[in-house]
Amino acid sequence: MANATTRHADLRQMLSERRRAAEDDVHSRLRQSRADRTNGVGDDLDHSDAAIQDGLEFSLLQMRAETLARIDEALRRLDAGNYGACRECEGEIAERRLRALPFAVRCQACEQRREEAQAAKRLAGQRDAGPLFMPVSATAFP
Repeated sequence: MANATTRHADLRQMLSERRRAAEDDVHSRLRQSRADRTNGVGDDLDHSDAAIQDGLEFSLLQMRAETLARIDEALRRLDAGNYGACRECEGEIAERRLRALPFAVRCQACEQRREEAQAAKRLAGQRDAGPLFMPVSATAFP
């Protein structure tokens, strides 16, 4: 039982550290964004570059916010006692995978099957979309 308790504590610490790092990154990016906005002097090209940069920063902030939400969900699963169990096969997710991707919800085999199924679905959707241009028959133009 001590081994499970130690593992639980180690995983909680890892998740908490990842959460803290992601949260610190979000706060840092927000502070930097505010500071950049106060230096709003420049020509149209500068403003255009700033708009592109703002879009990239917003995307990064969105990704970090999603990461925070996933880590919070992983902490809830840890408290509920089902962290590290695959949603698909209910087998154990390898600790190595959890250390690399702490909010993983599937084991590597199930995740690979899911990704392959999604790729096949996208490929089938592309084939069903039809040709980019409709063929022109010789009778279309007199």
